[in-house]
Amino acid sequence: MSGLLSNFRNTMIVSFILAIVMVAGYLSHNGGADAIFWQAAFRWLHTFFGILWVGLLYYFNFVQIRKMPDIPAELKPAVSKYIAPEALFWFRYAALATWIMGVILAWSRGYLVDAFALGLTSGNPQHTFIGVGMWLATIMFINVWAFIWPNQKIALGLVEGDADAKAKAGKLAMLFSRTNTLLSVPMLVTMTMNQTIFG
Repeated sequence: MSGLLSNFRNTMIVSFILAIVMVAGYLSHNGGADAIFWQAAFRWLHTFFGILWVGLLYYFNFVQIRKMPDIPAELKPAVSKYIAPEALFWFRYAALATWIMGVILAWSRGYLVDAFALGLTSGNPQHTFIGVGMWLATIMFINVWAFIWPNQKIALGLVEGDADAKAKAGKLAMLFSRTNTLLSVPMLVTMTMNQTIFG
């Protein structure tokens, strides 16, 4: 067991095999791959990628950004050259996958347009609440790809920039990351409470 758990790739392969067994169990119980089954599968993927995305957002804001000033200068390259680029890879692609799965889920459930219209087209408060969450998540997704990642590339030295450009880019990346942290809590309220309150 130690050999399996010591290898991240193998751990994730086994985890997904077990997950697929569970998905197959739900498929069998459901009696086939109808619309309800696919909505459940999309919800699972949306949740998985969302946990990865927001988990990394919280790692950056709860831990890395706060503790970087305390790290001795000679140790900072360990974070900026090895940990941060890897974390940012998973962060930005988890954001992309979360947003895509969320759009597919809303489309498959038939409320994509009504939710993005904040319920104005349907008059349904359920669409208003989930729509607010979808817009907050969309703003967060755009922040990741249009502001956080481009500025992090400069701050981390992945693209050229002098010391002033790196400092400015690092500050901008931090501000947009904090914006996403601010938006994440109300967004999560809509994503978690909507299904329970409205059914």
